[in-house]
Amino acid sequence: QSHAKVAVLGASGGIGQPLSLLLKNSPLVSRLSLYDIAHTPGVAADLSHIETRASVKGFLGPEQLPECLKGCDVVVIPAGVPRKPGMTRDDLFNTNASIVATLTSACAKHCPEAMICIISNPVNSTIPITSEVFKKHGVYNPNRIFGVTTLDIVRANTFVAELKGLDPARVSVPVIGGHAGKTIIPLISQCTPKVDFPQDQLQKLTGRIQEAGTEVVQAKAGAGSATLSMAYAGARFVFSLVDAMNGKEGVIECAFVRSQETESPYFSTPLLLGKNGIEKNLGIGKITPFEEKMVAEAMSELKASIKKGEDFAKNFK
Repeated sequence: QSHAKVAVLGASGGIGQPLSLLLKNSPLVSRLSLYDIAHTPGVAADLSHIETRASVKGFLGPEQLPECLKGCDVVVIPAGVPRKPGMTRDDLFNTNASIVATLTSACAKHCPEAMICIISNPVNSTIPITSEVFKKHGVYNPNRIFGVTTLDIVRANTFVAELKGLDPARVSVPVIGGHAGKTIIPLISQCTPKVDFPQDQLQKLTGRIQEAGTEVVQAKAGAGSATLSMAYAGARFVFSLVDAMNGKEGVIECAFVRSQETESPYFSTPLLLGKNGIEKNLGIGKITPFEEKMVAEAMSELKASIKKGEDFAKNFK
């Protein structure tokens, strides 16, 4: 049943190109539609020579966007500007908010049933924007709109594995909350296999997971933000989603979604994925006092970012 039609909006960018490569490489994808405002014909031509079954087509500029989206099952949106040193994810708001509102508006019109996976930062605001845009078009389904926070999980798994000498592919740390700074809450207490850290090491590890994006932004010294690891994480999320849409059971990923699990209207928790997107929100589960404190401290920032996104969407023409 692996016939997923996937669109990547922002396919020529730093995340878009490696993400498109990983999607082209997957037997789960039958059609890859690549959209951007520059260079997409070249990226599509390049990828189309790869000996895998996914057909690739490039679409350039707003007038070709409707055709790009027609019939898509999954739309992944990494479009926008990357962070530079000294910038927070929130500093990207003005530019990326407009880009996401424009692109998701096209999705609401041309593929209202598709699964929408948003990578563009600040995710804590771009997901509320996406929801409001879909509401405006009368096609809102909260079970099909995902803020891709998978990179936080990938990083947590890697860092824990490094500290404990484990195989990172076998480590699984749920990361809940949001996708910026202290709203990123790794639940080390729920890691499989079970791991223990002294409190000072736990605090340092948690801080590193929360600021790992900044680590990359600084290391790239003005030449961009996390693109390769983000492409990997985005592809991982899409593959999980497509597996679940194909009827695979027990597929669980964390994502930033509409939620009743906390007082924040959007919140990332482990989700059981199914044919129609979110099958069941698995919630936060049992957490330690240290983790509870992080959840409490994230609330005001989360709510402010969400409100900022909602307000933007309400005034967006």
